[in-house]
Amino acid sequence: MDALTDWTLIRSFLAVAETGSLSAAARRLGLTQPTLGRHIAEMEAALQLELFTRQPRGLAPTETAAALLPHARGMAEAAARLSLAAAGREVRLAGPVRITASRVVAHHLLPEILAGLRGEEPGIEIELVASDTAENLLFREADIALRMYRPDQLDLVAAHVADLSLGLYAAPAYLDRRGRPASMEDLLAHDIVGFDRSELMIRMMAGLGLVRKRDDFPVRCDDQLVHWNLVRAGLGIGGAQRIFADADPAVERIAPFLRLPPLPLWIAVPEALRHQPRVARVFAWLADSLRRKAARQPKD
Repeated sequence: MDALTDWTLIRSFLAVAETGSLSAAARRLGLTQPTLGRHIAEMEAALQLELFTRQPRGLAPTETAAALLPHARGMAEAAARLSLAAAGREVRLAGPVRITASRVVAHHLLPEILAGLRGEEPGIEIELVASDTAENLLFREADIALRMYRPDQLDLVAAHVADLSLGLYAAPAYLDRRGRPASMEDLLAHDIVGFDRSELMIRMMAGLGLVRKRDDFPVRCDDQLVHWNLVRAGLGIGGAQRIFADADPAVERIAPFLRLPPLPLWIAVPEALRHQPRVARVFAWLADSLRRKAARQPKD
């Protein structure tokens, strides 16, 4: 058995094992399917082992491959930490900084803030990942993350930026058709635009003592930008951050008798990058700008 020292092959093996197909692994790594197939064949030849079996929906790791996965993940983590440590030694203020934020925050809050940053620091390039999934900062999927919960990874530095007030809204056309809810009982009789697979709204409502299940929402969508546009189009009542929704002429705020808990906003950066000049500059700019923007939230 030849010694396997090529990290490229191991990275490809890990991607195929975790995604279940050559095509998905190729998208993750930015490679072609033939390249991934060649990497797997080379690794199998080097180890003299069969790593995957073909199934109707892709590739499944063999028992042998499953035993190798923890070691491959350990190598991936070590490579990520090496990359972070090297990146943290950079002294240039110029260069790229990758930011991840939810689609709602990226769409409604960040453009103006990032325009101001670019005006002050034209040498800093911004890569914005608008995503409702949690990118792994330790694997350099992003340099800075804005999240609606407190990160608990030990190698991250996190700061609470603000609490974003929430409200309920509906389009005038919907209110003309169904009327304004005047009580909690009245509200529950209305159409509420819900989430499809996510249980976030169901859990939030349960926290308010409102027991609901997925089928109680006549219109459902997990994409929160599309969800908001369904509310704006008059398909029902929906919740949103008041920091942008109160100023939207397509909707009206309703049901002020229901006090929704605020949404916490956190900013996080890997410990290894916190003092890198351009990352530190963007981190401070985002935190300060979002705090000032949150201070201007509508108040009852």
